Amino acid sequence: AVVSTQSTGENRLYAFAACFVIGVFLSVFGTIEMWLGRWTAFALLYSLGTLVALAGTCFLRGPMSQIQKMFDKERLIASIVLIASIVLTIVCGVVLKIGILALMCCVVQFCAFTWYTLSYIPYARNAVKSCFSGCTGLDCPC
Repeated sequence: AVVSTQSTGENRLYAFAACFVIGVFLSVFGTIEMWLGRWTAFALLYSLGTLVALAGTCFLRGPMSQIQKMFDKERLIASIVLIASIVLTIVCGVVLKIGILALMCCVVQFCAFTWYTLSYIPYARNAVKSCFSGCTGLDCPC
């Protein structure tokens, strides 16, 4: 019998979903660690959760294609901010052990990951900008 090295679309969706769920659980466990005052565990688990969820997207289009898409013009800033905030979250929580800085970097990480994810949904960023403007009366700076 010939064994195919190509995954079916259904298998890739399952792998993506599994990574996404594992990533969410890691981030939730990290948040619990934050409430317990364990900043190192918080920084590591939350950032690992983001990385696992992000890695799951590689199952949808392949790792090289995903990396190339991350640095497209429309995603470049979000990708750079996301990567930098992951690194800074870990540095602040693990190396510097300054919890409030780790938390601030984590908030940036969450926003960058959300903005990055929205870039894959047609018109989602525009909808968020319109909602922001409608709720605040201000133009969205992004």
